[in-house]
Amino acid sequence: MSMLTPRRAIAASAVSLALLALTAPAQSSPAPDVSDKGHGESARQVYQRLSQPTSGSKPSKVRLDLLAINDFHGNLETIPATSSSGRINNTPAGGVEYLARHLKRQRAQSRANGATPLTVAAGDLVGASPLLSAAFHDEPTIEAMNKIGLQVGAVGNHEFDEGFRELRRLQRGGCIKDGPNGENNQNSCPTHRFAGADFRYLSANVKWKDGQNRQRPTLFPSYKIFDVQGIKVGFIGMTLKDTPSIVSQAGIEGLRFTDEVRTANRLVPELRAKGVKAIVVLLHQGVVPTDPTAYNDCPHATGPALAIAKNLHPAIDAVVSGHTHQAYNCVVRDPRDRPRLLTSASSFGRIVTKVHLLLRPRTGDVVRPAAYAVNRIVTNNQDGPDADTLPDAKIKPVAALSRLIATYNELVAPIANEVIGHLAETSVLSKTTDDSGESPLGNLIADAQKVDASVIPPGGEPPAIAFMNPGGIRADLIENANGDVTYEAAFTTQPFNNFLVSMDLTGQQILDLLEQQWSGANADYNKILQVSGIEYTWDQSEPPGSKVVTGSVMVDSDGDGSVDAPLDPADTYRIVCNSFLSDGGDNFSVFAEGTDKYIGGLDLDALVDYLNANDPYTPVATDRIDVQP
Repeated sequence: MSMLTPRRAIAASAVSLALLALTAPAQSSPAPDVSDKGHGESARQVYQRLSQPTSGSKPSKVRLDLLAINDFHGNLETIPATSSSGRINNTPAGGVEYLARHLKRQRAQSRANGATPLTVAAGDLVGASPLLSAAFHDEPTIEAMNKIGLQVGAVGNHEFDEGFRELRRLQRGGCIKDGPNGENNQNSCPTHRFAGADFRYLSANVKWKDGQNRQRPTLFPSYKIFDVQGIKVGFIGMTLKDTPSIVSQAGIEGLRFTDEVRTANRLVPELRAKGVKAIVVLLHQGVVPTDPTAYNDCPHATGPALAIAKNLHPAIDAVVSGHTHQAYNCVVRDPRDRPRLLTSASSFGRIVTKVHLLLRPRTGDVVRPAAYAVNRIVTNNQDGPDADTLPDAKIKPVAALSRLIATYNELVAPIANEVIGHLAETSVLSKTTDDSGESPLGNLIADAQKVDASVIPPGGEPPAIAFMNPGGIRADLIENANGDVTYEAAFTTQPFNNFLVSMDLTGQQILDLLEQQWSGANADYNKILQVSGIEYTWDQSEPPGSKVVTGSVMVDSDGDGSVDAPLDPADTYRIVCNSFLSDGGDNFSVFAEGTDKYIGGLDLDALVDYLNANDPYTPVATDRIDVQP
């Protein structure tokens, strides 16, 4: 059996809210269309009434049930319910072996009701994955998706973490020549040849910049058509338009990402020409409700997917979405003022959305007033406290998925269990930020990058300042039951394994960089960089572009660790960040302007080395960034 080599051989996946009003949630009464009047009924009631036989024993409508997931992110194993990522509200949820069982049950129920079930996904199945999947190029997750019966999925932004060529391999199959036992980064095909995805990836709006001599203009097909009891049903796959700003540029070189609405709308005539009247968009973009606990409702939701869902062509019948890791069940109005479902199933396989659609046999259209959805929790308590109140609580895992998890756990164990340090005074170092935007874990990561020797060019100077993007910190750093911080824990915290890059920036560029945290594309969702070697104050009351308090910025002028001098706009400073930021990621374009760039080692290795050198690690005060009301 092939085993992974020590940790430095492992490299993981590289890496405008629209404020519009919603109509009632999916359980409420939608406005009826002309052909099927709702008579004040709920969508579910309309569905039940119209699906009854009109004469004899033949149903008057064809039933289609969609089973939808999104943002799985390689979370094969059950996450402890003590973490918010391992539950929905207070109900333990998730784990692919339980997800498989829920899907089996729901498919059986659909067939018993005369419906055809199709299993779909709205992006980010892989990427930012736990070590169990990422150490093997996410091959375990693709194999798991095959076993749970996934049929079609949109490409999300995280599918590009290792670049589009690797994503195409995940679709087609085959092995990476990464050396015996994975010594050149991750270990592809550790026990068998990887066969690829049985399901079809779709990416209608991911196009080649130079489409000449290409089999098609898009990276993957734009849509897939299924035959549902003689009726054609089309699924359009849509990737986040803003993907270029949140992934490594090297992984998407040669691609362009087009507007979701315009792209989907232009495909409608093509689908209709092929006899498709029922159309669903699988969209990797989402909204955020005001009450995240209301997983089967849609309270005052805001976000880009809302405008997209409202403006899609009237022929598009439903939108299955993702990206925001929220669970919601919404109804919007299309351009003809008809109801259109907009749903999302949280993340990590903790919810399955079941979308119920009725199709007219004569025309192939979806009866829109009868469309409704239910978000169902993927419970994983076989005999837990919810067994009496939740019908799906008593559930057993699917053995084939349990065996898959066990196999890869055995392979990854030598790496995952390596002890790299300990925490003093706490067992959890939090990524949660204070009012200023600073976090204890962010300080640790920035400090580790600032002192990493790999970023010092021959004869050069060490960085005086470090910057870390908050989105790259995926989880708290947690000691295990033995009080140890393991490599797996560090990887869970920082799973992208970008390279570190040192560069020169002027003081004025640093000021411009700090202002980008609240301006431009970051104005609606502020992205406060975690820092080392710099301190400053920002003012909430000032407009974007003027947030940093004049004269408040102090820096480590010579790299000796002490923040002791005012920032001089005319001076030049050596800084370090990860390769994602270096390319201008997260809309921080100033990093792309840096000069004398020098590429060092992996950011995760910097964190591991720092914990080794400072064992046990004592958290430092979060006093680098201050905020004025």
